[in-house]
Amino acid sequence: MAEPGVETRTRSSVITARAAASFDPLGRSVATARAFVRDTLQGWGYSDVVDDAVVLTSELVTNAVVHAGTSADVLCLRSEDGVRVEVADRYPEREVPIQGAGRTIANLDSENGRGLLLCAALASRWGVEYTPTHKTVWFQLDLPQRPVGTRSAGPVLPTAMLPVAEERVRVAVAQIDSTGTISAWNEDAERLFGYAADQVVGKPLTDLAAWPQTPGIGTGIAEALRLSRWEGSYGIRGLDGRVLPVYASHLRVRDADGEPSTVCLLVRDDERAVLQTPQRAPDSSAEHRSTDPFEVFIGSPAPDDLDGLLQRTVERARDMLDGDAAFLLLATDDETELEVRATTGLPSARQRFARVPVEAGAGRYGSARMPAVHEDLTAVPGAVPLLNSTGMRSVVTVPLKVEGRLTGSLGVAAESAGRYSNEEALRLQFAADRIALAVESARLGELERLRRGSLSFLVEASDLLAGTLDRDQTLALMAQMTVPTLATWCAVYTIADQSSEPYLSYVLHEDEERIDGLKALLSKIDPPDPVPTPGARVWSAPAEAAQRAALLASKRELGLGSTPPVSSGIGTTLATAAAVGGETVVLPLVARNRVIGMLTLGKPSDDHFRQEILELAEDLSRRAALALDNSRLYSERVAISQSLQRSLLPPELPLIEGVEVEVIYRAAGEGNEVGGDFYDLFPIRDGAYGFAIGDVCGTGPEAAAVTGLARHALRLLAREGFTGPAVLERLNAAILDEGARSRFLTLLYGELWPQEDGSAILKVVCAGHPLPLRLRQDGTVEPAAEPQPLLGVMEDLELYEQMVTLDPGDVLLCVTDGVTERREGTRMLGDDGLSDVLTTCTGLTAGAVAARVLRAVERFAAEPASDDMAILAMRVPEPHNS
Repeated sequence: MAEPGVETRTRSSVITARAAASFDPLGRSVATARAFVRDTLQGWGYSDVVDDAVVLTSELVTNAVVHAGTSADVLCLRSEDGVRVEVADRYPEREVPIQGAGRTIANLDSENGRGLLLCAALASRWGVEYTPTHKTVWFQLDLPQRPVGTRSAGPVLPTAMLPVAEERVRVAVAQIDSTGTISAWNEDAERLFGYAADQVVGKPLTDLAAWPQTPGIGTGIAEALRLSRWEGSYGIRGLDGRVLPVYASHLRVRDADGEPSTVCLLVRDDERAVLQTPQRAPDSSAEHRSTDPFEVFIGSPAPDDLDGLLQRTVERARDMLDGDAAFLLLATDDETELEVRATTGLPSARQRFARVPVEAGAGRYGSARMPAVHEDLTAVPGAVPLLNSTGMRSVVTVPLKVEGRLTGSLGVAAESAGRYSNEEALRLQFAADRIALAVESARLGELERLRRGSLSFLVEASDLLAGTLDRDQTLALMAQMTVPTLATWCAVYTIADQSSEPYLSYVLHEDEERIDGLKALLSKIDPPDPVPTPGARVWSAPAEAAQRAALLASKRELGLGSTPPVSSGIGTTLATAAAVGGETVVLPLVARNRVIGMLTLGKPSDDHFRQEILELAEDLSRRAALALDNSRLYSERVAISQSLQRSLLPPELPLIEGVEVEVIYRAAGEGNEVGGDFYDLFPIRDGAYGFAIGDVCGTGPEAAAVTGLARHALRLLAREGFTGPAVLERLNAAILDEGARSRFLTLLYGELWPQEDGSAILKVVCAGHPLPLRLRQDGTVEPAAEPQPLLGVMEDLELYEQMVTLDPGDVLLCVTDGVTERREGTRMLGDDGLSDVLTTCTGLTAGAVAARVLRAVERFAAEPASDDMAILAMRVPEPHNS
C-alpha cells in the first residue's frame, strides 16, 4: 500500500520542454545545480515556483554528491500546469525513509536527510523510483491559479465625498516593447514623473518601476508585462528621486507586423477608480445572489493577495461610515505591537509598516483589543498615534480577532469632531468580524511565501559568503545582498579589535548617485554603539543629521545662513536627506563571542521595516559576521605566512666581483602556507662565499622551523671555518635533535672562490638534492656533483665535497625539485628536460639563464605550478677585449 504523500508513478501531463544536467560528486556542484534549476525555470517563465524548486534541488543534490558521494543527474520537465524535477544518484541500495513508516525520517538539526522532509512539506507531489543502478527522487510543483488582473469598484457616493484631484486627472501612457524598454511616453507622463520623453525612451521600465523587493512577494514587472492584461499598484521613481504610488492598467497588443508590446496606463494611486475595472453586476436571479456577509462587505471577486484585500477593506470601511480616512493594522506574533499595512486618505507611503503599541495607555480606550470611539482627538492628544498631524478629529477603531486572539485593528477617521458614536462602532465591528478570518488566512499565506523565499535567499547568501575569503569582497557581498532586497541603503561598520572604534568600511545605495552623499553624511556622525545584544535596534542619528543638513542648506540657499553654500549643492543635500529619512536599524555582527562590526540598514523618507524583513536581516547578519571574521583570520594567516616566508629568505644578495648571480623564487599556493624551498648566498671571509639551495619536506610551521634552522646554521658554521661536509653533518645532527618536529631536507651547499685569472673555484656537497648542472661555452651540459644522502634521516653521515672550476663563460645552474618535477599528465620535465633547456642558454647572462629556465617550466604545463620553485644561476663572465 502506498504511503500518504508519496507517489511512485509518473504523471500523464504532456511534457512541453525538458532540460538535463549532470554534476560531479564535489561540494561546489550543489551551487551549480541550484543555478541550473533557477536559470531553467526562470527561462520557462515559472518564477512562482523557482524558490521552492531551488531549495528542494539543493537538498537532494547535497544528499547525492556530498553524503552519498556519487554524481547527480538533474532533469527538469515542464508541463502546462507545473514543473517536475528529478534528481538521480548512483547509490540505489541506500535505504530511503518513507513518511508514515512509524519512525523518524531525520533529525531536523542534522546536516543531511532533510530532502524528503522538504519534499513532503513543499511539493505538490513527490516520489522515489529505483533501478538496478540508480535511485531517483522526484517532486512536482504546480503553478498557482492566478487571475489576469484584480477587479474592484466603490459604491455610489455623493459629490461631496468624491476624492479631490488636481486641475485635471492626468493619465500617463507608456508603451513598452517586447524587450521591456520604453518606446513611447506622453505629456501626462512627463508632468506626473518629471522625465521628458527623450530621457526615458529606450530605457527599461525596471529602471523606473519601484516593484516589491521582498523575497517571494509580489508579481514581478517582467511577469506583469507578459500577461495579456494586468491591473495593480506599484511605484514609479520620479526625477526628484521620490517614489510616486500609481495604479496601472497594462494591455498587451501587437502591431501590423505582429510585433508585441504593452500599453501601460498609469494614474496616481488615489485616483485608481479612473482605470480600475468595474465590478461585474450580480445575477438578477435570487438563487445566484451572494448572501455571504464577507462578500457583501468586501465585494466580489475578492482580491487574491493580502495587500489587495487590506486595501479593499479600508476603502469599504471608509465608504461605509462616510469617513475621510481609514486604516488597518496587523498584530505582531506576540500581540504587543500593531503594524500599519493599509491606509486610505492618509500619507500611506510614510506610514506603511510603522508600528504602534497594542496598549497605548490606561483604560479600555488605550487598548486596541477593545472597540473605541474618540469624538475629538484634540482633547486627548496622542490617543491614536497614527493620526498625529493628519488633521483628523474623530475616529472609531475596532479589533480584528480570530478565535479570541487579536490579529489586527480597523479604524475610520473624519476631519470633523463628533462624527462617530457607538452605533458606528457596532457597524464597523460587524464588518471587522466578517473580514478577520480572511485577513488572517491571507496573512499566513504571505508569511509562508516569505518563508520560502527567505529560505532560498539564505541558501544562496550562505553559498556566496562561503565562496570567498577576501575581506573587501565579503563586505561588498554583504551590502549587495541586502540592497535592494532588504533595504534601500546599507552601511557596514567594522571593528578591528576591542580597543578600536567602529570604522565605516562600506556604503551602498540602490541609486548609485546617492552613495557619495550618504557616505559623506555617515562619516560626519558618530557610529552606532557596538552592542552585542542580538536583534535590530533603531538608530535615529542618520535621519536627524540629514534633516539638520537639509535645513542648513535651505537657509543658505535663501541667503539666511552665515556660511557659504556647501560645494555639493542643495540638491544633493536634500536628496541625501530623503534617502535616509526613513527608519534606520543596526544589527550587530557577532562572531566567536565578539562584536566585529555592525550592519546598518535604512529606508527612504518616513518608510519603515516590517518585522519579517528584520528577522531575515538578523539571520543574514549572523552568517555575514562569521564570513567576515573568517576572512579576517585568513588575511592574518596570509600576512603571517608571507612575513615568515620573507624571514626565511636572505634580504639581499651580495655583489661578487667576477661572478654573475641571479636567483628566482616562486612560492606556490594561495599564500596561506610557508613553503619549504629556500636559498642563500653569503660572504664567509674575504674572497670566499657560501651558497645553498634546499627543500624541506612538506609545508607549514614545521617545515618553516627546519628551513630557518638550516639557513642560520649554514651561515654560522661556515663562518666558523668548518668545511662543507662538516657543516652539513652538524646541520644533520641539529635536525635530528628536533625529534618529532624534524623534517627531511635535501640540500646543495657549496663554497665559491673567484680567481684572479677570471675563473671561479667551487667546492660542492649535494645531499639528496637535484644535481647542479654545468653549462660550458661549447654548449655541453653535465652534472657538477654526485648525489649523496639527504639530511634528517641517518645519524652517521659520511659526506664529501667535490671541486668544480668554472671557466669564463661557464654557468652553474642549481634548482629545487619544483623545477625538475613539473608535470602535465604523465609527462615530467625531469633532469633531461632541464638539461635540454640549459643547452640553449650558451652566451646568456646569469639573469637571462634563470629567466629562460623559469619560462620553460611555466610553459611546460597549462595548470599553475603546485610546488615551490627556486632557481640559482651563477656565471663567470667572459673577459672584455680592450
